[in-house]
Amino acid sequence: MAARRRARRKAVQALYQAQINPTTALELEAQFMEEPDILKADLEHFRRLLQGILAARAELDALIAPLVSRPLAEVDPIEHAILWIGAFELRDCPELPYRVVINEAIELAKMFGAEGSHGFVNGVLDKLVPTLRAAEFAAAKF
Repeated sequence: MAARRRARRKAVQALYQAQINPTTALELEAQFMEEPDILKADLEHFRRLLQGILAARAELDALIAPLVSRPLAEVDPIEHAILWIGAFELRDCPELPYRVVINEAIELAKMFGAEGSHGFVNGVLDKLVPTLRAAEFAAAKF
């Protein structure tokens, strides 16, 4: 689990950088692969997140935007990156329980986001669960 958590942390940093200084997924991946501590991360999950999210930004934004009370352009880039990770994992990583996805996103927001951003992230992702994980959500209610 620690390796996957590290992969998410690196993905937040890479996705933040992609928003601030647009570049390709391959260039970002190559840059992050040069960092010594990347070897402690789940490299497969890091690549899956980075490549998958960058390829599906518009789709992920379409899921997130209706749940945010302001335009996505006004959402802090760190929070936006964390929301992308959470939405992507909810949508594309069914092997991860939705509660784990949300908890990991909250922890990322506490680590990298502004004060209180974890509540914002939690609220948005919590609203995605019934849509993206309907069966799992229904089973958890009982």
